[in-house]
Amino acid sequence: MRTLYAVTHPEATHHVERVVGGWHDSQLTPAGLSAAAFIAQALRAQVPDGADVELFSSDLQRTRQTAEKVAELFGVKPILDRRLREKSYGEAGGRPQEWLDQRFVPPPAAGERLEHDEGVEGGETKAALAQRIYAAMDEILQSPCEHQIIVTHGGSLTFVVTSWIKMPIKAVGHASFRVPSGSITTLREDDYFHNRTVVNLGDTRHLDSAEAG
Repeated sequence: MRTLYAVTHPEATHHVERVVGGWHDSQLTPAGLSAAAFIAQALRAQVPDGADVELFSSDLQRTRQTAEKVAELFGVKPILDRRLREKSYGEAGGRPQEWLDQRFVPPPAAGERLEHDEGVEGGETKAALAQRIYAAMDEILQSPCEHQIIVTHGGSLTFVVTSWIKMPIKAVGHASFRVPSGSITTLREDDYFHNRTVVNLGDTRHLDSAEAG
């Protein structure tokens, strides 16, 4: 049986500064660092003691900092992969969110959505984002390790899930799995039917203690 835990990084500076994230290399806030420790503890409680664990992470600071908290409890080294980054918003990255909102061209309700140009110079299309996440997932899942942790971003999480359930890229134009920051999505494949299950999506119960503190 294989279990994959997909983590979205908790609160980062771009959240509180209300600037566009994407490839803008923001870092975790103090609250985000605290939440990352609770994420690590929640994962440690779910993975059996003594089990082999592999840890993968986007190479941006906010995901890397989250992965480092997880790595401390599992005694593993994060494997950084830039393909797990958030969608690039091109020249909008790091600018005020209002700047992007004024220029953003939303995709059509029907028609071409994967290659849709959102009106921002250098921004990635949905197809480009999906293709690199799928490529990273294909490589990650080649490993026989039964417990794998992926630390990524809210926008990228959709394509971690669609890749997991083997949805073809050509079919993801309308796909969107919105999850909170600092969440854990648990994905499991059984050894008998080899069905791939979404056990839970965007779980944040572990953050209750962080908020209480």
